Amino acid sequence: MGCRSRRNPPRIQHLSPTQMAAIRYGPRRTDHSEQIVALCHDETRTIVLRPDWNARSAADVSALVHELVHHLQNFESKTYACPEEREALAYDAQRRWLAFFGEDLETAFGIDPLTLLVRTTCAY
Repeated sequence: MGCRSRRNPPRIQHLSPTQMAAIRYGPRRTDHSEQIVALCHDETRTIVLRPDWNARSAADVSALVHELVHHLQNFESKTYACPEEREALAYDAQRRWLAFFGEDLETAFGIDPLTLLVRTTCAY
């Protein structure tokens, strides 16, 4: 998800895993078996972080970087073939951020190269 306003930066809000799951998957699915670290809520132009998000954690900040990329993508006129294609740049920025701290997507989030490929490629 991306935030839409160029002149108004996204708000930052902390919500519970249940509330974050409801935003991502809809109000009927509020389980949080998949740990959502951050997301961008388009309708409210808000980047939502989990309550235990830590600004001193390279992994947690990388999740914010990922969502900020989506915020910035909304200012482009570029179109994407599918939502997964749009994820490629956000994951690349996140990967680069983590590398500054000697971490990677797999160790920080369990995202191995195959999972990354699936999450960033349109599956028609």
